[in-house]
Amino acid sequence: MEINEGDDDEFGFSRNYFLAKELGGSAKKSTRKLSDIDLVDEQELRIAAANIEPKHEKEIDELMSSYKTLYPRWVFELRCGFGLLMYGFGSKKALIEDFASTALTEYSVIVINGYLQSINIKQVLIALAELVWNQLRTKRKNPSGNLSTGQQPFNSRSMDDLLAFLDEPQAEENDGFICIVVHNIDGPGLRDSETQQILARLASCSRIRIVASIDHVNATLLWDKKMVHTQFNWCWYHVPTFAAYKVEGMFFPLILANGNTGQGAKTAALVLLSLTPNAQSVFRVLAEYQLSHPDEEGMPVENLYTTCRERFLASSQVTLNSHLIEFKDHELVKTRRHSDGQDCLYIPLTAEALEKLLLEIS
Repeated sequence: MEINEGDDDEFGFSRNYFLAKELGGSAKKSTRKLSDIDLVDEQELRIAAANIEPKHEKEIDELMSSYKTLYPRWVFELRCGFGLLMYGFGSKKALIEDFASTALTEYSVIVINGYLQSINIKQVLIALAELVWNQLRTKRKNPSGNLSTGQQPFNSRSMDDLLAFLDEPQAEENDGFICIVVHNIDGPGLRDSETQQILARLASCSRIRIVASIDHVNATLLWDKKMVHTQFNWCWYHVPTFAAYKVEGMFFPLILANGNTGQGAKTAALVLLSLTPNAQSVFRVLAEYQLSHPDEEGMPVENLYTTCRERFLASSQVTLNSHLIEFKDHELVKTRRHSDGQDCLYIPLTAEALEKLLLEIS
């Protein structure tokens, strides 16, 4: 059978491709380390970022003015029982706060800063319940702010009781409502499933409306169909502002900055996520030991091998050593001598950073 010239060229290309892949697989391991990255001080980086001159100010002002023409429509949709969800590039904090301060003056407004690292959602419900009770007391002209006989104080009630109170129909109820402004409803302090379920139930209360913003690309994965269309009842608005995340960014470690525990965990997580799941599990064993034994100098190598073998993570000492070499090359793990003479392994991170790291790779 004859092979024409085109087929021969294609065969040669395929052969060279697989040869290159074979040579690439046998290449030496990278010698780059985390310490080789030249990172600037975080404070210096923040000052430099704050001094960046804004551009296209005229166009941005015109864009913001166009959004202000939507304020009457947004108020109408809130009165109709919908929630407002703002998305798009740039911080929407100033836009939403301007809308609340100018168009919602007739209504009570509570602000939740979802970009904070931790938020007590029950305290939010208690504040809402107290606000509703004060409004009812004023309408009924009841100067004593005491609850009726048999009712518990709000701070001792359960979440379900608080939500039930907020959703109770009132004879005096009209088109008035309490607006909850949530900056970054997809933020780290609100991102867990339980908190989102509580917010969804809160949004479905008859006298509650939510105006929120999202910035994470996967924010919509936090909700199911019922939450989106029945409980939150979102009206979606694409409102890119191109504004810097100055306030929101203050509570997050900068990627290019040095000298904070959050950044150490982030950087280590990037390395660990590039390793095999087995290597990550071995690292987790060492990290959990270090967190549970904070007063010890580290985990003895023999103990680590025994634990990994029991969990079927390492079938031999050679396998474990290959993982340890990789950890040490990237400076994720270090060795020091115990008082009894045996070598101990430890992770050069604080307990706080180590906990964040475990969350990152889980």
